Amino acid sequence: MEKFEVNILGCGSALPTSKRFTTSQVVNLREKLFMVDCCEGAQILLRSSRLKFSRLNHIFLSHLHGDHCFGIPGLISSLGMLGRTGDLVIHGQADAQKIFKPLLDYFCKELPFTVRFNTINPSQSEVIFEDRSLRVHSIPLKHRVPTCGFLFEELPSKGHLIGDMIKFYKIPIRQLEQIKDGADFITEHGELIANSRLTTAASAARKYAFCSDTAYSEKIIPYIQGIDLLYHEATFRDADAARAKQTQHSTASQAAKIASMAQVKQLMIGHFSARYPNPNILLEEAIAIFPNTVLAQEGLVCRM
Repeated sequence: MEKFEVNILGCGSALPTSKRFTTSQVVNLREKLFMVDCCEGAQILLRSSRLKFSRLNHIFLSHLHGDHCFGIPGLISSLGMLGRTGDLVIHGQADAQKIFKPLLDYFCKELPFTVRFNTINPSQSEVIFEDRSLRVHSIPLKHRVPTCGFLFEELPSKGHLIGDMIKFYKIPIRQLEQIKDGADFITEHGELIANSRLTTAASAARKYAFCSDTAYSEKIIPYIQGIDLLYHEATFRDADAARAKQTQHSTASQAAKIASMAQVKQLMIGHFSARYPNPNILLEEAIAIFPNTVLAQEGLVCRM
């Protein structure tokens, strides 16, 4: 099965601590890298992860709070010094270009590549990126400023050829793609060979959703129903639910409730408040509702 994994660079909220950076992660699909949020120090964390800078072509910004985007200028500056030539696309709300273009014009005047901004509307769900292997939807979230999450949806793969059958029927190379797409084969003697005898079923398409920052909201459930992995913020424990409501964040048990209602396969919680030196107390509250829950932590690679 082709690679589809989530690499956690940072998983804290608001204030970095001696143990945690703020939010940033990289989705790796078939060695194509997609960054979700870009915290201060993201380029250092990216280098530590041993992911290739040259494979990163898209950055998705959930919103414009500093703990999710302060790393943008530094990362782009470093990419320029590394000799990058291909375009880099930043997907974010309209203000992203207003904020970062002047900074790049000042600090990165002679970049050997172009930074393009793709404006998205965080208040609605829409397809914001698509290529041959991946489709990315925005997910409206509930926060103090315009915010959206992202659904990374692997596009269905083609059927897998059965090598022995291909050789037995001496199928020409020029017809193999058609066979993968579901076509039958007709031999030189006019015999029809059903596609089911020539291929095995394609692997099920995998889905990953990033939902941070957000208050508890059941409105996101239709977008994440039955997905393979959900990253949902769990900034606070239940005892601090009033603070969560005030700041438009979620508790760990609320994240778990969403995962349970959406029937996702696995939940990963993150965006932990700096007030909790040990986030295991958040994990315990989430597991009580949704047992298949893991903690995000720097360096974690979650494979699907």
